[in-house]
Amino acid sequence: MARRAASSLVSRCLLANRAVASAGAAPAALRRPDGTRGLLPGVLQRFSTAAAAEEPISPPFQVNYTKLLINGNFVDSASGKTFPTLDPRTGEVIAHVAEGDAEDIDRAVAAARKAFDEGPWPKMTAYERSRILLRFADLIEKHNDEIAALETWDNGKPYEQAAHIEVPMVARLMRYYAGWADKIHGLVVPADGPHHVQVLHEPIGVAGQIIPWNFPLLMFAWKVGPALACGNTLVLKTAEQTPLSALYVSKLLHEAGLPEGVVNVVSGFGPTAGAALASHMDVDKLAFTGSTDTGKIVLELAARSNLKTVTLELGGKSPFIIMDDADVDHAVELAHFALFFNQGQCCCAGSRTFVHERIYDEFVEKAKARALKRVVGDPFRKGVEQGPQIDEEQFNKILRYIRYGVDNGATLVTGGDRLGDKGYYIQPTIFSDVQDGMKIAQEEIFGPVQSILKFNDLNEVIKRSNASQYGLAAGVFTKSLDTANTLTRALRVGTVWVNCFDIFDAGIPFGGYKQSGIGREKGIDSLKNYLQVKAVVTPIKNAAWL
Repeated sequence: MARRAASSLVSRCLLANRAVASAGAAPAALRRPDGTRGLLPGVLQRFSTAAAAEEPISPPFQVNYTKLLINGNFVDSASGKTFPTLDPRTGEVIAHVAEGDAEDIDRAVAAARKAFDEGPWPKMTAYERSRILLRFADLIEKHNDEIAALETWDNGKPYEQAAHIEVPMVARLMRYYAGWADKIHGLVVPADGPHHVQVLHEPIGVAGQIIPWNFPLLMFAWKVGPALACGNTLVLKTAEQTPLSALYVSKLLHEAGLPEGVVNVVSGFGPTAGAALASHMDVDKLAFTGSTDTGKIVLELAARSNLKTVTLELGGKSPFIIMDDADVDHAVELAHFALFFNQGQCCCAGSRTFVHERIYDEFVEKAKARALKRVVGDPFRKGVEQGPQIDEEQFNKILRYIRYGVDNGATLVTGGDRLGDKGYYIQPTIFSDVQDGMKIAQEEIFGPVQSILKFNDLNEVIKRSNASQYGLAAGVFTKSLDTANTLTRALRVGTVWVNCFDIFDAGIPFGGYKQSGIGREKGIDSLKNYLQVKAVVTPIKNAAWL
């Protein structure tokens, strides 16, 4: 399997999409023996049919890790409580997971503190830390299929996406940070007098990390990788919707040789375990990925406790701007991917599709045709592009926003309802005639709902794109280098993709302007989140040079 999955995410996804959604007649698999068309048992179903009607495919393994990971051991929660993690295909229970709360956070932080202050990890050579991360990456690859199946089962994302894109990206990210571990160094700074000045970059200490449910494994890698490369210890709280994959891969991390107490994983809920971690007095740094509203709470808790440093990767309402010189067919496919990828559950999704008025009508019709060909169904089934939403709460939220769109006067082009009567499947939905003041154009939906807006002038679309509380990302689709240069400099966002989308190489920094966050994930910038800077000044006598 190719291991440059991170740099080819868009191309691979688009090729897969085209393969299952090529224009024309229904595929041969949908033809009855008599030549007529219709559904056959066990075949893929388009969104216009009951994709969730078939019996779900049973994953080929059992869940073995459901306890908290504290000080290198899987343990029950202090309260003994558990909570169910659900299969979004059916709403049925996959497993019961230990429910951590403040007491468990205390235990985990104490383990991390002891590992940092007294354990071998921060005193280990950077090269040896690098070797452990490299062995971990090898184990991720060895167990690729099991990890991907666990991620699909708990999250609902297509297995092919998890197995061929996301899990290989986790291994790539770990190798990237392994490469950095022995290249973090300080400086010697010239002084104005007879002094020797060193600038040291030291590990920050105990990091608290809170990850979301939409990309559990990738967010694990984005946060754990740089923290470990810099020599820190950590406590990670998983999302209550998706606790399973982080527990599994943390076991592999210890198999790779990680000392006990360096990585601790607590499953639990935000108001209890999350709040306890954010406000803990012995946590030196906090990293959070999630909604903007929750990010504000996390930031306040960190400030009110010990003023720990905080990085936040938050919400978005990213513009995807399609100029009038665009190849419309290509633009439709890329805009479709930018919005519908991962069931639309992406913080950087191109959820405001701005289309120039000269090609607007053509674009809307072709976007509708593409959405109608989208393959929705059991994410374990080969060729499925869209699985269920994460849970009932998110499912209902998306349907509520669809009603807002209709009530506010947008044109419902296609979709707009649930799919089937089991699980959390939603029809790929498109609105046209969307205006800037509508809820669906202003607020983060986090679902398979594409809003298509019309514009007629470059300066106009810049102003409208920037008129948002968010500033996470943007897409630009044009043949003009001048237009691309104008837009990339004018858009107030952390990432601009030009004639592509969702390129997430390990070395590319990711984060937002405005209320989309503080700080950057990935790349060299992510290391700065986990380092302290110390100046050491020593007098020099009889110096030969200064």
